[in-house]
Amino acid sequence: MIRDFARTIIMLNARSGEKILTTTKLDKSTWQIEPADSLLTIQYQVYAWDLSVRSAHLDTTHGFFNGTSVFLEAIGQATKACSVEILSPEGETYSHWKVATSMSQLHAEPHGFGTYYADDYDELIDHPVEMGDFTLATFEVANTPHDIVLTGKHHADIDRLCQDLAKICETHINMFGELPEMKRYVFLVMVVGDGYGGLEHRASTALLCSRNDLPVKNQQEIGEEYRTFLGLCSHEYFHTWNVKRIKPESYLPYDLSQETYTRQLWAFEGITSYYDDLGLVRSGLISPESYLELLGQTMTRVYRGEGRLKQSVADSSFDTWTKFYKQDESAPNNIVSYYTKGSLIALALDLTIRKVTNQEASLDTVMQRLWQEHGNPLIGVPEKQIEKIASDIAGIDLSDFFQRYLYNTEDIPFDELMLQVGVQWQLQPTTNLDDKGGKFQDDIDTTATWVGARFGNDSSGAKLVHVLDNSPAQNAGLSAGDVIIALNNIRVNKQNIEKLLAPYTVVDNLEIHAFRRDELMRFQLKLEPAPKTTCAMKFLENPEEAQLINRKNWLKIIS
Repeated sequence: MIRDFARTIIMLNARSGEKILTTTKLDKSTWQIEPADSLLTIQYQVYAWDLSVRSAHLDTTHGFFNGTSVFLEAIGQATKACSVEILSPEGETYSHWKVATSMSQLHAEPHGFGTYYADDYDELIDHPVEMGDFTLATFEVANTPHDIVLTGKHHADIDRLCQDLAKICETHINMFGELPEMKRYVFLVMVVGDGYGGLEHRASTALLCSRNDLPVKNQQEIGEEYRTFLGLCSHEYFHTWNVKRIKPESYLPYDLSQETYTRQLWAFEGITSYYDDLGLVRSGLISPESYLELLGQTMTRVYRGEGRLKQSVADSSFDTWTKFYKQDESAPNNIVSYYTKGSLIALALDLTIRKVTNQEASLDTVMQRLWQEHGNPLIGVPEKQIEKIASDIAGIDLSDFFQRYLYNTEDIPFDELMLQVGVQWQLQPTTNLDDKGGKFQDDIDTTATWVGARFGNDSSGAKLVHVLDNSPAQNAGLSAGDVIIALNNIRVNKQNIEKLLAPYTVVDNLEIHAFRRDELMRFQLKLEPAPKTTCAMKFLENPEEAQLINRKNWLKIIS
C-alpha cells in the first residue's frame, strides 16, 4: 500500500559546501537537486507522530522509526552501502536512553548511540529503531541472541516472557530446520493502554500491544489477552521465513513507487496465520482445547461475512491495496480476508495432504521445500508455484481443491476434514456479533433470533457499525451509521440493546426510532431465526485410534 510517507517531510534543502543548491519537487515523493561540485548534503525534517508499527513517533518518552518513514532513497544508488549515525538527545533527562535495532553496529556499543550500517537501501529500511529508557532482556535460540524490548509503562514478567517466546521461536526454527542467517533478532514492543499490531522485518518485528496483554508476576495460566499477544509474536516470527525470504516473484526486487500485485497472499499471510496459533500448541504454551477455541474464532470471523461468498481469496489478495487495506462499513458484506480464510485454506490443505499421504507429508513439508528451493536461495515464488509443490508432495493433482476454495468462493467442508483428527465441528446460531465464537454448545437454542448488525457506542444510543446483507436490520431499512435511540419506545444504548431484544421472537414486530445524520426516522423491525455462522469444535470423547494418531501428528503433541 502506498502510505505516502513523504507527506511528513516539512522542510528539505540541499547544499554543496557553502553553496545552497536548488531543489525541485517532481512529484509527491521525489526531489531533484542541481549538480553539486563537491559533497552533497541534504537536510530535512520529518514530522514523527504516528504511534504505530508502520511509521515514526518521537516524543519525550521515546523515539521509534521505520526506515521507510525517515530515509530518502538516492535514485540509482539503492544498491550501495549506507551508514546511519543515531545521536542521543541532549540533556540529563535522556541520559539513560538506549538504542534497540537489528541493524549492524559500525561505531556503536551494543544498544548504544553511534553509527550503524546496512549493505543497501533495502536493508536500511528493514531494521526499525527504538530509542528510550526501555526494558531490555535477551534470550538465546539457535545460537542467536534474541532481544525483547518493552517501551511504555508495564508490569510484565520479563523472565516469563523470554521463556515463552523462546519456546515459540524454537518451534518455528525446528519446523524449517534452521534460523536464517542473522546476528540477532529483536522484538520491539510498544506498550500502550489499548492497541494491537505487528510488522515483520528481516531480523526483527515491531509490535504494539495493550498493557494487559503482557504476563505479570505469579501469573501461571495463559489468559486470553496474553494468548493473543503470544499469537501475534508467533505470527511475526514465522514471517522471518515466510514473506521476508520466501517471497512472491513479483516482490523481487521491490518497487516502492507503486503497488505490487500478487494472488498469493493467502499463502504468505494465510499460512502464517495458520501457523501462528498452531505454534502455540506445538510449543506447549496452550492446550489443544485452547487451540480449538482459537481456530473456531477464526472460522467464525470468516463465516459471519457475506463477503466470503462474493470475493475469492485470490481476488482478495490481488485487491488488497484498494479493498482490504481501505475497508469501510460494507467490508463484511463485500470482501473476505486472505488472512483468515487463507488460514482456513492452509488448515484444509494440511489435513488433505496428511490424509492422502497417510501422514507421511503435510503442509510442514510444503513449507520446508519452499524454504529450501526459494527462501534460502532468495528466489521468488512464481504464481501458482505453491499449488504445484503441494500437488507434488501430496502425490495427487490438487488443482480442484485450489479452484474451489482459493479461486472460487466455496465453503470448506470442515465437518468431514476435522473428523480425521477426532474433532467434532459445529455451526451454531449467531445471536450476537460481539460473541467471538469458538465455544462448543451441546444444547443449541433453536429459537434464537438475530438483528444482523454490530453495535458501537454513541452518546445518543446504539450506533450501527455494520449492517449485514439480507439481515433483519437491512430488510427494515436500517443502515450503517444510524443511531438507534429507542426500541418499542424504550431508550437503548450499546450496553442494553441485546438484553432488550432478548424476549422477542420471530412473530414480533418491533418499532425502532433512530437518527440518520440529524433526522429522526422510524423503522419496523421483524426478527428472523439466527443464521448458523458461529463456529466451534471439540475433541471426540471416544475417538478411534487412527484419529488419535492423526491428531498427535498434526498438533505435534508430545505424550
